[in-house]
Amino acid sequence: MPRYAAIDIGSNSIRMLAAEVEDGRPPRILAEDRQVTRLGEGVFRNGQISGESLDFLSTHLQRMVNAYRSHDVLAARIVATAAVRDAGNRDEFVETATAIAGQPVEIISGQEEARLIHLGVMSRWPHPKQRILIVDIGGGSAEFILSEDGRLAQAYSRPLGALRITEVFLTEDPPSSAALHRMNEYIEEKMNVAARRIGRGPFHRAIGTSASAAAIVSAVNRIPRPRRDQADRLRATLPQVRRLYSQLCAMDLARRRKVAGIGPRRAEIIVPGVAVLLQTLESFQLSALSYSAAGVRDGIVRDLADRRVGRELSRLSREQRPLVESMARRFGVDLKHARKVAVFAHQLFEDLYPLHHLPREQGRLLEAAALLRDVGHFISDTSHHKHSQYIVANADIAGFTDAERLEIALLCRYHRKALPAPRHPEFQDLDLERQRMLQTLTPILRVADALDRSREQRVDAIECMTDDTGVSLFLKARRDVSLEQWAVERAADTFRTAFGRPLAVARGKP
Repeated sequence: MPRYAAIDIGSNSIRMLAAEVEDGRPPRILAEDRQVTRLGEGVFRNGQISGESLDFLSTHLQRMVNAYRSHDVLAARIVATAAVRDAGNRDEFVETATAIAGQPVEIISGQEEARLIHLGVMSRWPHPKQRILIVDIGGGSAEFILSEDGRLAQAYSRPLGALRITEVFLTEDPPSSAALHRMNEYIEEKMNVAARRIGRGPFHRAIGTSASAAAIVSAVNRIPRPRRDQADRLRATLPQVRRLYSQLCAMDLARRRKVAGIGPRRAEIIVPGVAVLLQTLESFQLSALSYSAAGVRDGIVRDLADRRVGRELSRLSREQRPLVESMARRFGVDLKHARKVAVFAHQLFEDLYPLHHLPREQGRLLEAAALLRDVGHFISDTSHHKHSQYIVANADIAGFTDAERLEIALLCRYHRKALPAPRHPEFQDLDLERQRMLQTLTPILRVADALDRSREQRVDAIECMTDDTGVSLFLKARRDVSLEQWAVERAADTFRTAFGRPLAVARGKP
């Protein structure tokens, strides 16, 4: 399964997520991390990201990038939100952060932030048939998102982040009545736009995301901060939030830090967070709000997976594919069959990536070999694999280096009969890295070829699953595929030699 990573640089904290994504299932989290940075403090005070904040963030950004890279992710996206959007020195920030990360760091709009939040929530807690209100109270802004039948219908970003409001309104501890009054007037004014345009329901469910919502739901359900994950999908009712707000407004920072579920750093900005959530419940006439642990980072991972980002590296390019297929057609290859084998070969290459870890670009060579492995039939059906090697090795195929063309030729040679061996001069001439590549891709190509043994495209789709005990291949088909299943079983010994794990094949779903 493909792996993706995301980093969300918010006004108050930086968060990282690396996950393995499979269609139709929640992502499997491989690693996640969060660090409070208070990046927005200087921005909301004087319009600039301070040097100290940038240095602190840079250290943790590097650590998180190193962490997700250790999981062999296919692609990653790093975004910055409200604080950086508003910073006068945002170009300097982006330049520095990009250099540290080794890839572009994007400043995203409030609308894009809302889209990613919605996508993240729906990926972890789907509501395909309901009308849902999602509220994300960040450090610099709050996003109000209307979801209808699983689709984003409306989204509004308002400057109602907990850190921003703290910096502007709450300079005393505990806050004075006058300061709280001014704060609540500001919150009501800014929220009215979203409430008026979205309307007051009815909603099947209201969902809060981000650390403020987590702290509030944890506090009313008496969940200690170290076990905050247990708050996922729990609720806070309107009376509970009202009561919590009254209690927190009367406390100083030291007492707020002792409230279960809030935590020492969140206690510094929790009063505005509860105020925004309380006003949300009242403005939209909601009786309660549930918490979801999903956020921007989850949306990024799902978005990368949905767009299949990174997988293009292992596919023939737009320029290569027509050239390869033209050559196959010239030598009388059954393109319908060859394309089916190429599809299976590519999927197996991707699904088995956690086992082989070959460079993504070598998937292109595998796909080209799947399309060209039968060109030798043009010369003779006897030993056609050797004839295929000769034709490809001596062909002028634009878009490939001489070394890549020879590797494609060898894959064609070994797609049947003998396996790569030191007694073969062409194999012996390869360096150790390319020998390993050939030994790994050969069984993948053989299994892919076996999956259309009848040449009638009887296998509609495959699902490949790996674990510590072996690899399971499930064939999805509406017709009899006993021939294909038998052919895959014949290739299983070759597969086990290369991957060190048994290959089991069965018809149906896992």
